[in-house]
Amino acid sequence: MSAIRTILLAEDSAADAEMAIDALREANLANPIVHVEDGVEVMEYLQRTGQFAGRPDEMPAVLLLDINMPRMDGLEVLRRIRADGRFKRMPVVILSSSREESDLVCSWDLGVNAYVVKPVDVDQFFGAVKTLGQFWAVINEAPGNEG
Repeated sequence: MSAIRTILLAEDSAADAEMAIDALREANLANPIVHVEDGVEVMEYLQRTGQFAGRPDEMPAVLLLDINMPRMDGLEVLRRIRADGRFKRMPVVILSSSREESDLVCSWDLGVNAYVVKPVDVDQFFGAVKTLGQFWAVINEAPGNEG
């Protein structure tokens, strides 16, 4: 049995982040949830710099990544993650309100593991995030951290 790993949530909307965290908690996951507000903070978390310099050296179970964020958007985060050998196998799920075909195609071209459009309905949003959390944090089998 593998260690319980963190779910990293990158979401600049406080309301969407709160709903996602509530949905993940409602799924009864034991995984810690770390919320960051933009792509710069995602990279600081992954690279263990800035405010995250002292965090344990572990790979998140999954990164739930919004596209439209300040300072560094989700597509640039995905581009950087997939270019870095340390993070190339880390599961990344785009969780975005964007239905733009160009965002979808670019995400898949950059190696996203799933692309989920945020449902407008609160109950559907809760259900989608709960399902994502359960799948990526509990059901999915990931390889070890070796390169």
